Amino acid sequence: MKMLVVCHRFPYPPKRGGKIRPFNIIRHLSRSHEVTVASIVRSEQEAEEGAGLSAYCARYEMARVREPVQALRMAARLPTTTPSSMGYFYSGRLARRIDDLLRHEPFDVVFVHCSSVAHYVDKARGSLRILDYGDMDSQKWREYARYKPFPLSLGYGFEAAKLELEEKRLAREFDMCTATTRAECETLRSYDTGAATDWFPNGVDSDYFAPGEAPYDPDTIAFVGRMDYYPNQECMFAFCDQILPRLQASRPSLKLTIVGADPPLSVKRLGQRQGVTVTGSVPDVRPYLHRAALMVAPLNIARGTQNKILESMAAGVPVVASATAAAGVDARSPDHFLVAATADQYVAAILGVLDDPEERGRLARAGRTRMLSHHAWEKSMQRLDGIIASCLEAGHKSSRQPREIAGQLR
Repeated sequence: MKMLVVCHRFPYPPKRGGKIRPFNIIRHLSRSHEVTVASIVRSEQEAEEGAGLSAYCARYEMARVREPVQALRMAARLPTTTPSSMGYFYSGRLARRIDDLLRHEPFDVVFVHCSSVAHYVDKARGSLRILDYGDMDSQKWREYARYKPFPLSLGYGFEAAKLELEEKRLAREFDMCTATTRAECETLRSYDTGAATDWFPNGVDSDYFAPGEAPYDPDTIAFVGRMDYYPNQECMFAFCDQILPRLQASRPSLKLTIVGADPPLSVKRLGQRQGVTVTGSVPDVRPYLHRAALMVAPLNIARGTQNKILESMAAGVPVVASATAAAGVDARSPDHFLVAATADQYVAAILGVLDDPEERGRLARAGRTRMLSHHAWEKSMQRLDGIIASCLEAGHKSSRQPREIAGQLR
């Protein structure tokens, strides 16, 4: 079959959350189908690196955008009913190229990752159209509104309301709507649009994120995630203020390594605190993971699956996470990782692992085993294959009743 895949971020190299899922989808579909990919890039470096996608698809369409222009497009939509995030991911050049492709080529399937770029395929007709929301972004903006100061909180709340309306409209337009987790899918179903819905999970490359051979440091804990991302910033500020001092009171030699690209000055200043290192961009996060006794994921704002948790568990590094961050991972606490909600619970969980090498070893083994059995890309892509096949068998017509087409994961 011929397939067109439209993404909100150019999906190569797959080094961040918004690129990992679409890349694995594209790589898998290209093994059996002719896949054309369309997306935007924001720099010459991203364009140069993105050229590597040619090894994983038949061809790609790449449109360069510039941040100042995208910021103006967002601002122009503030007083309108159109979500500003759709302005951020809009390119006139890409829109024209996609329109041209749809006019002249018979695509069997049009697959869109992220609602913010669904408008690019408004003119697609005669193809099976699938919208992979991934996460329900409107709900994330709603969480932002709770944590941002006034008047930013009003702006995020307004954007959340606009985006939720658009998510509902889009659900009625597409033949199938998917999400990353069962919980995200239930949020989509709660919109009561009558859309056909399903979900397929994120996976992890368990060969790449394999346990290290060098010994870990029992006094080092780590956090891994892009530090230009507000939820990561917010949780590290709170962790360093409320939890780290209590941990260091019990273990004065305890160190925290914050590993992630593009930290702003406010995050870099955390590196001035006792025992805290802020690395900035690193060529490979694995040495930092392998060095750590455990990885913390104390996010207060999180939707869908946190890839950082999957990667740490696959690498044999125990994880202590918030319930919010853990919700998108198919694993149980305390069997495979640990979940905490209060400062007391974080301190007890973290010290319990650091003070007990046998417990650390048990979690390391159990976490990796769970990733191999429940977060393998191969099984996730089999589920996606089932969704596509069932839609095609139905003649591109939804029953208009919320349902899971592919059945339960095994």
